[in-house]
Amino acid sequence: MSGHSKFANIRAKKEKNDAAKGKAFTVIGREIAVAVKEGGPNPENNSKLRDVIAKAKANNMPNDTIERGIKKAAGDLENVNFSYNTYEGYGPGGVAIIVKCLTDNNNRTAGNVRSAFTKGGGSIGVTGCVSYMFDEKGQIIIDKEEVEIEADDLMMMALDAGAEDFAEEEDSFEIITSPADFSEVRDALEKEGIAMASAEVTMIPQNYVAVTDPDIQKNLDRILDLLDADDDVESVYTNVEE
Repeated sequence: MSGHSKFANIRAKKEKNDAAKGKAFTVIGREIAVAVKEGGPNPENNSKLRDVIAKAKANNMPNDTIERGIKKAAGDLENVNFSYNTYEGYGPGGVAIIVKCLTDNNNRTAGNVRSAFTKGGGSIGVTGCVSYMFDEKGQIIIDKEEVEIEADDLMMMALDAGAEDFAEEEDSFEIITSPADFSEVRDALEKEGIAMASAEVTMIPQNYVAVTDPDIQKNLDRILDLLDADDDVESVYTNVEE
């Protein structure tokens, strides 16, 4: 079975500087607050909160920070006013870009996202203009060095739990699920003590495009860097071939 592994990108993200880690913690803190407001502070009864906690642990967020975030959100629900927004558009060279945001100020976020696209020679489009080129899937990445289980056993464990696809890469395993089955598959692996380098619902391109022009790459990098620096931006997806 095959898939598209992003383990190298995930590992690179974990090696970023403290500012990048601080932004990741800020975004995850907001996700915890929203999950608690929607489903309560008990992860046993709140699958969305369990998913966010798994994401927090994969990003090396300390357990006490996670617990403080849950308690703070539970005690201050009236001030949890974040909302999810998605923007779609094209970068230079026709690269498809999807930006998912979690913000308490839609006008600010929309302006910042539009500015990032403009400064890199891209443009914001209407809803659906590029998302049809992507499939929303649950994606679980497992570092081979962190598990002792055989590939076939892990594959059967994942498939039995409801996974759609399984891929073995040089240094990792990738498990793909439908968004609806993601939590159940992740929970099943967690109960078996399987350490996960990443576990999230993501947007996977149906086809990838190669960027060979250095000017296009420079402008694309500018867009992505500006979006990455924005605390309101939760995730950015492109169809660029790594």
